Amino acid sequence: MADLADNAPVASLCLANARLVLADAVVHGSVRIESGVISEILAGAHVPEGAVDCEGDHLIPGLIELHTDNLERHIEPRPEVDWPHLPALLAHDGELASTGITTVFDAMRVGSIQHSTTRYGAYARQLANELLAARAAGVLKISHFLHLRAEICSETLLEEMEDFGAEDRVGIVSLMDHTPGQRQFRDMGAMKTYLTKKRSMTDADFEAHVAHLRGLQDRHGVAHEAGAVREAQRYGAVLASHDDTTAAQVATSHANGVGFAEFPTTVEAAEACHARGIAVMMGAPNIIRGASHSGNVSAADLARAGRLDIISSDYVPSALLLSAFRLAEIWGDLPRAIACVTSNPARAVRLGDRGSLRPGLRGDVVRVRHVAGTPVVRGVWSRGARVA
Repeated sequence: MADLADNAPVASLCLANARLVLADAVVHGSVRIESGVISEILAGAHVPEGAVDCEGDHLIPGLIELHTDNLERHIEPRPEVDWPHLPALLAHDGELASTGITTVFDAMRVGSIQHSTTRYGAYARQLANELLAARAAGVLKISHFLHLRAEICSETLLEEMEDFGAEDRVGIVSLMDHTPGQRQFRDMGAMKTYLTKKRSMTDADFEAHVAHLRGLQDRHGVAHEAGAVREAQRYGAVLASHDDTTAAQVATSHANGVGFAEFPTTVEAAEACHARGIAVMMGAPNIIRGASHSGNVSAADLARAGRLDIISSDYVPSALLLSAFRLAEIWGDLPRAIACVTSNPARAVRLGDRGSLRPGLRGDVVRVRHVAGTPVVRGVWSRGARVA
C-alpha cells in the first residue's frame, strides 16, 4: 500500500540525547531522519549541532492504531447529530497525532439496518471518499488507511462492500457479528444497559430490536460472512475476527483466513488463537481500567498469560500510549510492550515500512517524557515532519 500522498517528508532531522526503544533493548542515542526515512541510529549522549535535544526522554516508533471508533465519534458526536465531515476528519487526525499515533486504520461500519426501532444508515463510502480526498490534498498530519467493519447482522452488507475496491486503501476487513446473545453481547442485561443508554430505548424497543437482529442473522448470516471474506480478498485487505468467544468460533476464523483477532472475549478464545497462530488484539481501555466494560476477559490477565500481541486504543485514542507503558510494568520489558503498539500491528497488516526505529523505515517517531508516573507526549514526527 503506497504512502506517497501522506504529509511531505522533512529533508533532514536529528533527535539526540534520548533513550531509544529498539526491538530488544533501550539504548541512549540519537535518530537521524533524511527525506522522511530513518537513515542512522547512533549510540551516545552527544547532541550534534542543529539536532533536537531530547533531554533523556524516550523515543519510540510512531504508534500504529488498527481499530478505533474515534472517527465515528467525531462525525456523530451525539446520537442523530451529523457533524460536517471534513472538520470531523481534521479534528480526528489532529487528535490522534497529539497522542503519538502516526498510522491509523479508520474504522467505518458497512452493513446497514433500515427496518428496526434503531436504524443505522449507510455512510462508509461517502466518508471514505472525503477521507481519501483530504489525504490527496495533503491536509492530514498522519497516515490513514481504511478498516471496514463488516456487520454480518445487517440488511445491506454486500451491496455496501461492492462499492469499495483495491484502490481505496482498505487495509482491514473485520467480521462483526452483534447478534444478541453471543460474542460481545452474551450478557443480554449488559446489552440492554448499553443500548438503552446510547439510544434511549424503551423495553419494548429493545425487545423488538433483539428480535429483528436475530432474524437478520437467520436470513443473511452465512451469506454475509462468506461474502465479506471474498470482498476482503478482492481488496487485498487483512481479515480480522471480532469478539471470538469459543474455540469453535476461532476455528471458523482460522478457516476464513483471519490474520488477527480483535478483542476475544474469553481465555478459551485467546488460547485457541495462540494455538492457531492468530495474533490477539485487546483494547487499551481494558488494560487501564483493569477490566472489560462489557464484562469480558481482562486484557491484563491475557498479558500475564503471554496471550496478548497487539493493543488498540478502541474508543480512547490517548489510551494507546498509556496502556503500552502499563503493559511494560506487567512484563518488566519496555521493548516488548512498545512492540504491541508498533511493530506487532505493523506486521499484522503487512506494513513493512514502519513500526521500528531502524534505518530504512519511515521516520515516524514519538518523544515521551514521564511526569508523575504518566507517559506524556513531548513531540510527534511523521516522516520526519513534526505533527504534534
